[in-house]
Amino acid sequence: MPSAVKEIEDARMDVAITEPIHLVEDRAKGKAIVGFARFLHTNGGVMYFRGGSINRPRDMKGKRIQYPGAPGSAGPAIVATMIEADGSECDPTQFGLVNNGFYHTDALAEARADVATLVFYNFEIIEARERGFDAGYFALKDWGVPDFCQLILITSPRTLEERRETLERLLGVLRRGVDFLHERPEDAKEIYDRQAGADPNDRMMQEIFAATIQCFTYDFSMSAEYYQKLQGWMHTRGLISKPYESSAYWTNDLVV
Repeated sequence: MPSAVKEIEDARMDVAITEPIHLVEDRAKGKAIVGFARFLHTNGGVMYFRGGSINRPRDMKGKRIQYPGAPGSAGPAIVATMIEADGSECDPTQFGLVNNGFYHTDALAEARADVATLVFYNFEIIEARERGFDAGYFALKDWGVPDFCQLILITSPRTLEERRETLERLLGVLRRGVDFLHERPEDAKEIYDRQAGADPNDRMMQEIFAATIQCFTYDFSMSAEYYQKLQGWMHTRGLISKPYESSAYWTNDLVV
């Protein structure tokens, strides 16, 4: 199946959702995409189960890391940064790399991995705790990693130019949707349950829904300073070959 970025480049898709780290990665690969609005910001980072050998970031040295992109370099880069921020040296080649898809909790529960990265608090952490696991996590922002636990909208430069009014209307609808979520959460929950076929008595999904609502942000903009910090870290960790001016792949023109 073609990726969303490929679909955008080939003009078969106008808009897609991604995270800031992937936007920078794709731009560094020469992809013709641009981000233009952020709509969700959660906390997240690396999840572990308490009661074992991991109590602080430096304890992750040499552990098995679960993340969807394994054996890609993002997982080791994140965990190694946290270990070093905790005052210990780290050899990123000593990690075990595990790809259990997005089933982070299963990977830890079934002892396939010791930690799971690229997790969101409003989903994986709540899921693990609701399933009875004493899940803790090291937040990106607390341990030296730029906070990329955010969801953004991307499009192509051509679509941004030719369909600007349409994209502005899209953001107008999105703003009203965010207002509705925050102002009428019970009505939003009822609509979601009906449209998604969700069980209103499923406690875990209802807890996830309640936590996720709080993550939708009124501020759709992102700063050039943020992206400079993110891509600087990515360059240092070898995730991209060189940094770019953030104006090459992010614009606030539609949101301010």
